[in-house]
Amino acid sequence: MTVTYTARVANARFGGFYKLLLLWRGSIYKLLYKEFLAFFVTYLGLSLTYRFVLAEDQKRYFEKLVIYCDNYANLIPVSFVLGFYVTLVVNRWWSQYSCMPMPDRLMCAISGSVHGGDERGRLYRRTLMRYSSLSAVLILRSVSTAVFKRFPTIDHVVEAGFMTRAERKKYENLSSSYNKYWIPCVWFTNLAAQARKEGRVRDNCALKMLMEELNQFRANCSMLFHYDWISVPLVYTQVVTIAVYSFFVACLIGRQFLDPAQGYEGHDLDLCVPVFTLLQFFFYVGWLKVAEQLINPFGEDDDDFETNLLIDRNFQVSMMAVDEMYDDLPLLEKDRYWDASNPRAPYTAATVFLLHQPSFQGSTFDMTLPKEDMQFQPLEEIEEGLEPSRHVPLHLLNRLLATGPAPGSFGRRLSLLRRKNSCVSEASTSYSCLCQDTQSTDCSCSHEEALAEESDLARRSQISLLHPDGAAPVAGGFPSPQDVGPLVDTSFLPQPGAAQEPPARSGPPSAGYRPWLQNRIEEETMA
Repeated sequence: MTVTYTARVANARFGGFYKLLLLWRGSIYKLLYKEFLAFFVTYLGLSLTYRFVLAEDQKRYFEKLVIYCDNYANLIPVSFVLGFYVTLVVNRWWSQYSCMPMPDRLMCAISGSVHGGDERGRLYRRTLMRYSSLSAVLILRSVSTAVFKRFPTIDHVVEAGFMTRAERKKYENLSSSYNKYWIPCVWFTNLAAQARKEGRVRDNCALKMLMEELNQFRANCSMLFHYDWISVPLVYTQVVTIAVYSFFVACLIGRQFLDPAQGYEGHDLDLCVPVFTLLQFFFYVGWLKVAEQLINPFGEDDDDFETNLLIDRNFQVSMMAVDEMYDDLPLLEKDRYWDASNPRAPYTAATVFLLHQPSFQGSTFDMTLPKEDMQFQPLEEIEEGLEPSRHVPLHLLNRLLATGPAPGSFGRRLSLLRRKNSCVSEASTSYSCLCQDTQSTDCSCSHEEALAEESDLARRSQISLLHPDGAAPVAGGFPSPQDVGPLVDTSFLPQPGAAQEPPARSGPPSAGYRPWLQNRIEEETMA
């Protein structure tokens, strides 16, 4: 019978699990005490032999053996293999219980789909439900030792009322070398189709629902059969068992206390009882015992599934649902909250404090934002889907190579460069100094390293402009400033200490010329 302790741990409190340690039935003490006593007695036997039986030279040899076993026992990966194995077994254990064939959904479908208050309608419903229960009994007696002891032969199944003698004859006449738990499911489908022809099942949708629920029930029976057939691979179980027991065989020798007078490292204390070795044995072997108990939950261990109890419950409940409860409804009447706009069930004195607790509205219900962050922004002023482009600041280009006029075609390309890198602010083009702590145009600081970096960056930008089609630069690397020429015509730029006025133009103004622009770059950009 399953050991349940759910009510004991319903509320977390001080020492809540301590009371569980005193339980015997289903406990680790009941599973482990024989192996634990065998290990402890063997350890004491070796210890007494070392202390009182062996000669001096034999003691020295035994001491070397102890040190050797203690050094190499930890190479066995007990925690690794055992942890994965127990996790696999526990998941498999719960999955098997999830596949238990429970008739609750099927009995509701039969009660609502197979109609008829006469004796034949009642016969249809009870027979359909009995066929499904028979299929569950046949598969459970195939996988569970407890159910097999209850129904060791088909005669016992007939005597229990799950099968009639005529059905048994048909069952045995069907020759098959495989498990025949599925035969009652086929009888169910044939009987449901016959009920549809007679009008007991009124439409095909109801018949389809019956077939779907039966298939789900049969699938659970099939999964139990496959879980019983396909076990955890034997090699995995063998590896885990060998790893655990070989580790503690090595511990029987390697964890012995040696004579402190010999001066062995780590053997300064001489005790008779290896407390922590015994705890380690309790945990690891106990862990293995958990897997041993759960790997087949259809046995007769304390924590195995109560299959016989499930058979009794399912058979009684399903028959009651399709027979006694068919078309048996309580009187329809108005409930006590018929006219209440806000119905609420009453609370007892032990639970009235729950009314004073606020209901949960959501994790962001109490969040606050500054008033300015709650203002909507006009979408037409927001540029969407634009990534910030990498650009060369124009005020760095203006500081480079002030000798010679710019080529005629280079100014137009430079205007395109600035038009592409439109993120440069107007203030950044008004000053030629690299100092960030002043906005004065008169600067006497020197930035050799910064100028060298800027010169290299500007030269690379110029090469990309002079070779727009991707042609390779001149041989030998990047051209020198003398070969390329100045990047920017700086004759029209404002000089330190001079009035910043637009330069005079000789001759008539050209088409598109705007006298209010300060330099040619801005002129070409505006064009």
